[in-house]
Amino acid sequence: MHDGIQFEHLGIPTGVVVTEPFVGASRAMASLDGMPGYRFVTLPHPTAELHGEAVRAAARRITPRLEAL
Repeated sequence: MHDGIQFEHLGIPTGVVVTEPFVGASRAMASLDGMPGYRFVTLPHPTAELHGEAVRAAARRITPRLEAL
C-alpha cells in the first residue's frame, strides 16, 4: 500500500492489490500517507498457494477493477 501511494504522490498512477485480511490495515496506511480515500482492489486470502491457471484466473478477475482505478 505504502509504495503504491508514494508512486501516486509522484504522479504515477498505481493499482494496489491487497488480500481481504489486510483491508483495514491498508485503509489505515492510506490515511496515514495522506490519501484516506485511496482505492485498491482486494483478493481472497491466501494467494501464496495459487499456481498456474489459478493465478491467471485471479489476474483475469481483478484486471477490469484495476483498470477502472
